[in-house]
Order: sequence, then C-alpha cells, then structure tokens
Amino acid sequence: MPPPGVSHRSGEVCRLRKALYGLKQAPRAWFAKFSMVITSLGFRSSNHDLALFVKSTRTGRILLSLYVDDMIITGDDFNGIESLKFELAHCFAMKDLGSLRYFLGIEIASSPKGYLLSQSKYIADLFERAHLTDNRVVDTPLETNARYSPSDGSPLPDPNLYRTVVGSLVYLTVTRPDIAYAVHVVSQFVTAPTTVHWAAVLRILQYLRGTQFQSLLFPSTSSLELCAYSDADWAGDLTDRKSTTGFCIFLGDSLISWKSKKQDVISRSSIEAEYRAMATATCEIVWLRWLLADIGVFLQKPTALHCDNQSVIQIARNTVFHERTKHIEIDYS
Repeated sequence: MPPPGVSHRSGEVCRLRKALYGLKQAPRAWFAKFSMVITSLGFRSSNHDLALFVKSTRTGRILLSLYVDDMIITGDDFNGIESLKFELAHCFAMKDLGSLRYFLGIEIASSPKGYLLSQSKYIADLFERAHLTDNRVVDTPLETNARYSPSDGSPLPDPNLYRTVVGSLVYLTVTRPDIAYAVHVVSQFVTAPTTVHWAAVLRILQYLRGTQFQSLLFPSTSSLELCAYSDADWAGDLTDRKSTTGFCIFLGDSLISWKSKKQDVISRSSIEAEYRAMATATCEIVWLRWLLADIGVFLQKPTALHCDNQSVIQIARNTVFHERTKHIEIDYS
C-alpha cells in the first residue's frame, strides 16, 4: 500500500528506490551496501563465513565480524583498525563502544590469563521471563536416564511461555555447552508442550540458578591445535528411535565448537550411530580448519578425532564397506 496522502490509480505500484527499515528486503540491501563499502577498503569476505571480512596489511591482519548492524573489529594492525573505524564513520552513522565488553547478550572479560565468555545477565533476565521465583537448585539439567515423549503429561493451556523460554535457552547454549543436550530434548516439544515437558524446562532453569556465573575460558597460553571428541547414543528417542549425535572441538585448551543433535535417519546399530557422529564432527573440523586459515591460523598437523568405539575406528581406517556396513554408504549417497 502507498503511504497516506499519495494518490494512485488502479493497477499501479510503487517502485522502491531505497530500502525501508522493516521490509523483508531491508537486511539483504543493508548487507549488500555494507559489503560494497568494506570491499572498497581492501577487505575480502571469507568463503567460509560471509559475515567475516579480512584484510591483510604490511603490519598484520584486520578482522571484522558482522551481525546485522553490530560488528566486532580486531587484529594486530592497530593503525589500520583506527583508519577503518574512521572510514566507516564517514559512510554510516556508527558508534564506537570501545573495547569489547558485551556483545549480543554475551559478556566478555579479558585479563592476561585469557578471555572469559558468559551470559549471567542473560540468565537473570531469563529467570524473570520464566517467572521463576523459587531459589531451588539442582546438580544436573536433566534427571538421570530421563526419557520424554509427546504424550507425556497434560497439554499446557498456553504454550507461549514454554516456547519463549526454550527459544531463550537455545541461544544460551552459545556459551553453555553443559545444557546443550537438555535443551535439545525440550526443544523437540515446542509444538505441543505438556506439563511434564514444562517440568523438564524448570529443572534446566533450576540448574542454571546454581551455575549462573559459569563461564567459558579461552586461555592466552593455549596452543593452536585442533582436537575433537564425538559420541552418540543408539535409538535414544522413544518415539522415532533415532540416535543423538554429540561432539565437542577444542583449539588447544579452548572449547570452540559443540553440538547435540538428533540424527536424520535411524541407525541400525550402535556402530552406525557412532560412525555418523564421527562424520558430523569431521564436517565441523574441516570447516573450522578453513575458517582458521582465513584468519591467519594455518594448521600443519592433522586434527585428532577421538571416539570410544573400536569398531567404528576400524571402519574409519578402512574405507571399504563390507556386508555389515554397506547400507551406510547407501544412506549417505
């Protein structure tokens, strides 16, 4: 519809000459504009993360990570960083917030020992959003050997609060790998949550009450070698009998990537479930090695991937699929 006061005849439309805030075309137009400006300053977009822009100079490297209209600028060319901020301020209405302390709900603290990442304030806001008034704490985010299905309990009369809290918990896993699996479980029931599912969510919140100030530490003395660990259950979901993949990847002593996700197909054995988990972790390793190369960290050694299943290790070493594993090749092709 045209703006109020603008007359138009039937069959005519307005031509959009400039992106308007709120339209679904606006984010694409903004990113195209920003990309044009930043590339004109000598930056290139990473092939493995389009929101990461890199520039190599005589004195070092400058990295710019963009999330919508929030950005982090870092690198070892300090004069180049100041020049970049000066150029961006000429092209956009920009506010320099100084050293990184808070970004998208994540608190960052630095010291000679390294960096700490936490979301303690985000957790406190989540308690208020969930109307959590009691101070009870528990030691684990899920009960031991807990299994949930869509038919457990009675449907919630208003599922909106459940969906809001679970959505917030999903974002909280950015810095809290210890709740990744629990959040993966409760997020499966957002369509039709029940009282039993809500009790599981409340247990996660009670666990967070006792661990609100836990942080991720990235030590300054850490090495720059990747190391990964993968694991999987087998047919752990009682409804569809699918298995769950879990992995974590370290850069030296720093935990930089993790995931807990249900597998796409039903594995016919525990060996197959573990093998699929290794394949998923391998994909993440390859992407991380490419991304690290973009920011100037070139890994010379192969990345170690650890698994606790000897049969899977033997299959990974011998790529010839025999009778018991040939169906895996068919599933992946």
